[in-house]
Amino acid sequence: MTRKTIEKKRCAWSGSDPQMIAYHDEEWGVPEHDGRAMWELLMLEGFQAGLSWSTILHKREAFRKAFHNFDPKKVARMGEPDIARLLQNEGIIRSRSKIEATINGARIYLAMEKAGEDFSAWIWKMAGGKSIQNHGPLPAKTPLSEEISAALKRRGFKFVGPVIVYAWMQAIGIVNDHSPDCFRRNAVSKG
Repeated sequence: MTRKTIEKKRCAWSGSDPQMIAYHDEEWGVPEHDGRAMWELLMLEGFQAGLSWSTILHKREAFRKAFHNFDPKKVARMGEPDIARLLQNEGIIRSRSKIEATINGARIYLAMEKAGEDFSAWIWKMAGGKSIQNHGPLPAKTPLSEEISAALKRRGFKFVGPVIVYAWMQAIGIVNDHSPDCFRRNAVSKG
């Protein structure tokens, strides 16, 4: 007796790339409260500016290796020799401004930590403390992404415009934008 394989319904953007499907199924939209992990994703979203998320996802391990597993203390100590080395690294996006923004972002993250501010708590407080369950069409940005973007910019973060921030909000589960028929929607909404 053969059993018919039932294909899971997913958000259309996940496509057929196994890495994108795994990212969709295991990570995207799951509420993240680890400040360091949130910072890493924000930096990767910055590298994604002008590119596809698939490009970044396929380079994520190279980024992690290049940026010391996104350990803010190690990244904050990076200087011009490191930047020169990274500009030669074909495994990552070789953009001086994005590399410098990541190093600067680590320094800002650490300054917040030193001042007793938890990055995760700060972001989630702006979002109201819980995931927003979006039921409408997917926007490119929202008033909340504009507010968070402005707050990040005031801190000195770069590559944090409201569109990038909205994509980040989706990734870290501040907003649940899984499509209504996606098998992950209900699971993520309980997260």
